[in-house]
Amino acid sequence: MSLYGMMKTGVSGMNAQANRLSTVADNIANSSTNGYKRARTEFSTLVIPSTQGAYNSGGVITTVRNAISVQGALQYTTSVTDLAIKGNGFFVVQDSAGQPALTRAGSFVLDDQGQLVNAAGFRLLGYSFANGTPAATANGYAGLEPVTITQSELVATPSRNGVFAGNLPLDAEIVAAANLPSANGAGAQYSAKTSLVAYGNLGEKVLLDVYFTKTSANQWEVAVFNRADAAPETSFPYSSGPLVLGTLTFDATTGQLTGTSNIDIPVPGGDTVTLDLSQVTQLDAGFQVQNAYVDGSPPSTVESIKISDDGIVYAQYEDGSFKPLYRIPLANVASPDQLQVLSGNIFTESPTSGAVRIGFAGATGFGSIVSGALESSNVDIAEELTNMIESQRNYTANSKVFQTGSDLMELLVNLKR
Repeated sequence: MSLYGMMKTGVSGMNAQANRLSTVADNIANSSTNGYKRARTEFSTLVIPSTQGAYNSGGVITTVRNAISVQGALQYTTSVTDLAIKGNGFFVVQDSAGQPALTRAGSFVLDDQGQLVNAAGFRLLGYSFANGTPAATANGYAGLEPVTITQSELVATPSRNGVFAGNLPLDAEIVAAANLPSANGAGAQYSAKTSLVAYGNLGEKVLLDVYFTKTSANQWEVAVFNRADAAPETSFPYSSGPLVLGTLTFDATTGQLTGTSNIDIPVPGGDTVTLDLSQVTQLDAGFQVQNAYVDGSPPSTVESIKISDDGIVYAQYEDGSFKPLYRIPLANVASPDQLQVLSGNIFTESPTSGAVRIGFAGATGFGSIVSGALESSNVDIAEELTNMIESQRNYTANSKVFQTGSDLMELLVNLKR
């Protein structure tokens, strides 16, 4: 056996243990870092070919791997913008240069621009609801933008959808065509009336008078007027005709609606409200209203935000209404433990990790988002201290091998003297 080879083997062992101690030091230093994934040093042999009767010692080489796929414990907080992932997936963030990356560190707060930024300065990305319900771009980052919440901005939401559920009395008298509300005469008659509040594009309140009038057996007229056009104290005649007219036809046996059950109401100064009347019945009972709802809201500021477990960021306004602003996606790769680890507790693709796939929380392959919680480091301090002691002992043993080789080399040199 070569004395030089023995000494090189000892150096190889010391270097390997030094690498292991380096990962232990990193793990202990980041044991309180949210979303940190512990590093570990893996050893593999380095064999040098030997000949008959002579053995050449090789050495050891190391590979550092990170336990990225191992979930850390969740710690609950009082901030709704603290986010954790329960299960698989990563938040998509970007740096100041706009470069996207992945992270499990979800300690987000609002900055001066209203953007959600974590402790390392990376901005959370999401899909906006500005152009409708978002869909994830499965194989890339297109469509993502920084989640921005401006709490001082006044926002008005126009009405677009509504629901009315109730009962129309079976024994209501039939009203002649000349006296129907649709004729808009001073002596108009009707079987039942209700009113609904809707909102225009600028948040202006619009009162809608809804008249239900029996025109024949099992058939009713629905007429909707703008309250602002009503005659003082009498309602009829309105200064302009009905905003919309509809017909409801009921099954004589079940009292349930047949045929069309929706009417589209053009709200003055706003959008068209689709009013769902599918839950209206004609039974032998009085006029009843079980449910009356129209969406939209007057101008108000954002009072707080809520984040659901499927990643939807809602703004709650002063009037108590909610509006979806963004949906936070999750990203994943085929081999998370092979992701490249960068400063700031972030990860990027590597040649062996596989391509990034993006989807929403709760979908196949993705976990759920927990608001008001943070994922702790997955470092076990007791295990790291044990590894540190073991590495120290092994380093000492390898140094003894090197020292012995050095002593033998000195003895060999002194033989000539």
